[in-house]
Amino acid sequence: MLRDDILKYLYALNDKLQQRDVKGEICLYGGAVMCLVYEARPSTKDVDAVFHPAKIIRNAAREIAEEHDLPGDWLNDGVKGFLVDHTRKVFLNLSHLTVMVADPEYLLAMKSLSARIDATDGQDIAFLVNELGIKTVSEVFEVIEAYYPKRMIRPATQFFLEEIFNENPGDSGN
Repeated sequence: MLRDDILKYLYALNDKLQQRDVKGEICLYGGAVMCLVYEARPSTKDVDAVFHPAKIIRNAAREIAEEHDLPGDWLNDGVKGFLVDHTRKVFLNLSHLTVMVADPEYLLAMKSLSARIDATDGQDIAFLVNELGIKTVSEVFEVIEAYYPKRMIRPATQFFLEEIFNENPGDSGN
């Protein structure tokens, strides 16, 4: 899904909510934020989000999927199991839909914690590290630990981050 596609579907979601006379809120995470807010990459496979009212938005998203030949889970809330308290800001304020995004520090913490080698996490982490002016793996761990308990951080995260910093010199280690 390209940036313009995501925007088109968010506006369509707003229209569906307007037809139902319902005001909704959605907070975006992951690749959708990397595409929409930072334009750090051209596309994402789906839109990870949490939303309210969940049932109404889920039904509206299903209608949009049918109308635009999208996968049924183009908008999904699978990310909700990984969320902790964090700051959000308004990205779009439409008539019936407020679209929020997580702050970059929180995105970095989430991406680092999940650290999927076979995904675009490495590129996203490198982008966020640069965006935040972070110079060391230790600084990334400080960000992660501001949100998540140390026991949740897998050893693979350390290796993953070290690899990213080795590809992007400037790291003074952890």
